[in-house]
Amino acid sequence: MATTTKQGYRVTNPATGEVVEEFPFSTDAEVHDALTKAQTAYEDWGSRTIEERAAVVQRAAELFEERKEELARIAATEMGKPFHEGIEEAEFSSAIVGYYAEHGPAFVADQEVPTLADGKAVIQRLPIGPLLGIMPWNFPYYQVARFAGPNLVLGNTVLLKHAESCPRSALAIEQIFRDAGVPEGAYVNVFATHEQVSTIIEDPRIQGVSLTGSERAGAIIGAQAGKALKKAVLELGGSDPYVILDSDDIKEAAATAWGTRIYNTGQACNSNKRMIVMEDIFDDFVSELTELAKAVKPADPLEPGENSYGPMSSRRAAEDLDAQVQDAVAKGATLHAGGVLAEGDSAYYSPAVLTGVTPDMRAFQEELFGPVAVVYKVTSDDEALELANNTPFGLGGAVFAKDENRARQIADKLQVGMANVNTPAGEGAELPFGGVKRSGFGRELGPLGMDEFVNKRLYFVAN
Repeated sequence: MATTTKQGYRVTNPATGEVVEEFPFSTDAEVHDALTKAQTAYEDWGSRTIEERAAVVQRAAELFEERKEELARIAATEMGKPFHEGIEEAEFSSAIVGYYAEHGPAFVADQEVPTLADGKAVIQRLPIGPLLGIMPWNFPYYQVARFAGPNLVLGNTVLLKHAESCPRSALAIEQIFRDAGVPEGAYVNVFATHEQVSTIIEDPRIQGVSLTGSERAGAIIGAQAGKALKKAVLELGGSDPYVILDSDDIKEAAATAWGTRIYNTGQACNSNKRMIVMEDIFDDFVSELTELAKAVKPADPLEPGENSYGPMSSRRAAEDLDAQVQDAVAKGATLHAGGVLAEGDSAYYSPAVLTGVTPDMRAFQEELFGPVAVVYKVTSDDEALELANNTPFGLGGAVFAKDENRARQIADKLQVGMANVNTPAGEGAELPFGGVKRSGFGRELGPLGMDEFVNKRLYFVAN
């Protein structure tokens, strides 16, 4: 594999394994300066009217749209996202940021509390200060938009530590907010080390931390935030159940399931990582998935074609996924198609279909963060529900059935933060996102996304 003696953030093209560009870690002095600027900016930014802040953030939404092709090219080079999916991500980021610019003032309006006391009581929603965001590589713009958008409108300021493989994305986002008119220090990108992240969390000027990432990272950051008595929002891994009880069109059901599973090359927290299918349609469903898997071909993410797939985010990610699949096969699982790791330094891994996974296999217990469709056979609705909930994760889940009430009976009992009936997922800037169990806590997007890092202050005026 390509190597370098330098340390820092780096762009490594996953289609080739080539190190394209490197950025040094921030110095301790730069981190200290960022904290100072964030606090100073908060004193100005937080004191402006929310309408003034919303107007600036609305301009940022417009810039995400205007620069979507540039952003898509960056993502394709940094983490292998197919160009058209990068366009979609930039457009969704624009919609999210614009959503908070439009609706933010209403979300934080005073809320009157009925009281028997002699006076008037309201709940005020006020900014709390500088925040730290720690964001992942898989959706380098969307993840930042859903954190930064509501908090900038609210009046908080943001220090953003992006994934070490996405420095160009990080700088592009920072430039968008600067060009939109966000004042110096109100949104600051830092190429921080893990040790510097700890220092930032401990700093008394930081009032909260939001992380989207792995279960392991969430445990570390959650512990550090707790020790420092800081509010934390954690969006972690998922192994979402995707239950299909019956179908009038198995080919269409398989196509929907497959498209959902391989979107972003299978690297989405809320992807349908466990397909749970009733026995009478199981064989036909697996057969359709297998044909779809055999039809896809590798392609350059900057020039993806129909029925193509791009590389995973890194060679290491592809190797880790391959090890999980090979463990399952060695223990008796059936690999129907795909599952081939490319030779050389690239991160291509052919989308796979896997059945016969049992609890003794890594693929049963662990999240498969890549293009592998794991399909389980069940014989009853009760068995489907039991398997759906047999996971330490609880991000999302979906249930499909011709009879909506039958699907809802299972969806109502899913141990998840987002339950869906007859759709892979309800998605939109207005719909809250988050999980339970080891998928983390807190919510982003929708009205709830603006209610995390806020001072819900009681304001009482006596008669």
